Amino acid sequence: SLRGSWRLGNGNGSVVLRGEVPGCVHTALHRRRLIQDPYYRFNDMMYRWISLDNWTYSRTFKTPFDVRKWQKVNLVFEGVDTVAQILINNITLGRTDNMFNRYSFDITSVIKEVNFVEVRFLSAVSYAAEQSRCHKAYSIPPACPPPVQKGECHANFIRKEQCSFSWDWGPSFPTQGIWKDVRIEAYNHYHLIYFSLTSFFVKSAQQWSLEIESIFDVVSSKPIAGLVTVNIPKLQTQQTFSVKLQPGEGSIVLLVNINKVRSSAVEAWWPNGHGKQTGYNMTTTFVMEAGHQIEKFSKAYFRTVELVQEPIPGSPGLSFYFRINGQPIFIKGSNWIPADSFQDRVTYDTLWLLLKSAADANMNALRVWGGGVYEQDEFYNICDEIGIMIWQDFMFACALYPTDQNYLESVRAEVSHQVRRLKSHPSIILWSGNNENEAAIASNWFSIPYADREVYIKDYVMLYVKNIREIVLT
Repeated sequence: SLRGSWRLGNGNGSVVLRGEVPGCVHTALHRRRLIQDPYYRFNDMMYRWISLDNWTYSRTFKTPFDVRKWQKVNLVFEGVDTVAQILINNITLGRTDNMFNRYSFDITSVIKEVNFVEVRFLSAVSYAAEQSRCHKAYSIPPACPPPVQKGECHANFIRKEQCSFSWDWGPSFPTQGIWKDVRIEAYNHYHLIYFSLTSFFVKSAQQWSLEIESIFDVVSSKPIAGLVTVNIPKLQTQQTFSVKLQPGEGSIVLLVNINKVRSSAVEAWWPNGHGKQTGYNMTTTFVMEAGHQIEKFSKAYFRTVELVQEPIPGSPGLSFYFRINGQPIFIKGSNWIPADSFQDRVTYDTLWLLLKSAADANMNALRVWGGGVYEQDEFYNICDEIGIMIWQDFMFACALYPTDQNYLESVRAEVSHQVRRLKSHPSIILWSGNNENEAAIASNWFSIPYADREVYIKDYVMLYVKNIREIVLT
C-alpha cells in the first residue's frame, strides 16, 4: 500500500506540506492549520484559490520485493480526484479524468528498487471550463449554478462529484487529491481483479441459485486450467468446476445451485422491519495449474426484487412499488447526499451512525443521489447488515451532458467498474440512470428552443439508454 504521508505542493511551489493519502488538498491544509475550517462563515469564497491552483502529490517508496521475480507489476489507484498526470521515475504512465473510475498502470518495465511517484493534478475548475469551450457544436446547459450558490461552472463537463462545484444545499469545494486507496500489485500467472455474486430464485425448480463472476488478468501467454470450488457450509452446498483462463483480461461465470433439500430452508434477506438480514459465509477456492491458489471469502445473500408497474383500475397511471421476496414492501426512506464535502473525513463510524439512525427512525430505503459519489464499500456493507434498501443513481444530476467519444468511453469504464464493485450487495435493489435529467428536458428547465430539443433528447438516449443501461444489463 502507498497510503500515508505524501509531499504536497501547489503550482509555483509557494505552498509545500505533508498530505495524507487517502486525502485531499483542503483537508491537508486544514490539518496543518494553514487554513481555517472550510465550513466556517464565507470560507468557501475565501478558499477558492485552492481549487483554482494545480497541486502535485509525490513520494518516494522502496519496493518491498525483488522486481525481477514478478511477471507483472501494477500501480493501482482506486480513486483519483480528478484530472491528473501519473508519473513514476519521471516516466508518464497515463492520465486520469474520472473520479469514479479505478486506474491501473502497468509499471513492470519501469519499477526499480527505489521509486519516485508523482500525481500532477490540474484544477478541476479550469479543466471543466476548457472541456466546455472545446464543445463548439452546441452548448450543454446549465453553464453555471445560480449566483446565490457562489459555485463553479460546467460541472457537467467533468466526471467528478457534481455537488463539489456547489449545490442548493451545500458549498463549492472542488477538491483535488488521491481520495481512495493506492497500491502496488505484483503477480505471476494470473490475478483476480473483481469477484461478485448474485442470487436468484428459479421458480420452475423451486430452487435458489448463485451466479458467481470472477474477472482475471492472465499474464501467462497460454491458457491456464484449474479447479474452482465453491463452499457454503450452512447450506450443505459444495460444487467444483473445471475452468480455463485465457491470456489477457477475461471473466468466468459459474452457476451454483443451492442444495435442493436446503433450498427451502434458505433464510432470505429482508428490508428493515420485515425480517432478518441473513447472510451465509461462502468460500471460493481457485486452484490453478502451477500450484497457485486464491481463496476468496464472501457472504451470500438471497433475495428477489420486482418492480411492479401494473394498470390501476380508474387511474391513467401504473402502480410503482417493489416486491421483495414476493412481498409488497412500502418504501419509507430518504435521500442520501455525501456525508461531508471532503470524502476522506467520512469514516466507518460516521456512516454507521447515520445509517443506524435512519434504520432506528424506521426507514428501510435510501437513494444514493446522483449529484454525489458512488459510496464507499463500508456504506453498502452496513446497509446489507441493517436492511436498508438502496436506490442507486448513476452520478449525473440536474443537467444535460456531452456524448462525445472520449466522454462516453470514460463513462463506460466508470459504469463497468462501479457495477462490478457493487452488484453483490443485496441492499441495492435498483440502478437509476440519473437525478431529474429527463424532467429537465421534459419541463424545459433550461429554456431550450423547441426546434433545438431533438439534439438533447438524442444525447440523453445515447448516454443513458444506449450506453449505461446496456452495460448494467450485461
